[in-house]
Formats: sequence, structure tokens, C-alpha cells
Amino acid sequence: MKDRGLRTFVTVLTGLVVLYFGSAGRDPGEDGRVSNGVIALALVAALLVWNLTKPGGSAAK
Repeated sequence: MKDRGLRTFVTVLTGLVVLYFGSAGRDPGEDGRVSNGVIALALVAALLVWNLTKPGGSAAK
């Protein structure tokens, strides 16, 4: 991916998707807070996508 805007969009979207699926599936009586583990997982997933979509690496050649 050579377009930085698209790379940023995909990275942010990945983090939001992980947060969404990490908070979905709770009982209706539980509060809507997201745990620290889910936040950390979303951050790791976003950083992984950012790193994997880096242009100019050996995988892009």
C-alpha cells in the first residue's frame, strides 16, 4: 500500500473492529465498558496492520 491515507484508514478501522467485537456479546445487564485487555489487543492489532502495510518492505517487492 503506497497511499498513506488508505493505510491510516485501514489501521484505524482494524482497531475499531477489534474494540467492537471485543465489547459485543455481553449480557444486557452488564455495563458498556471495554476491558483493558481488549484495548491492548486493539492497539496491538492496529500496530500490526500498520507494520504489515508499510510500503517499500521486502514483501512489497
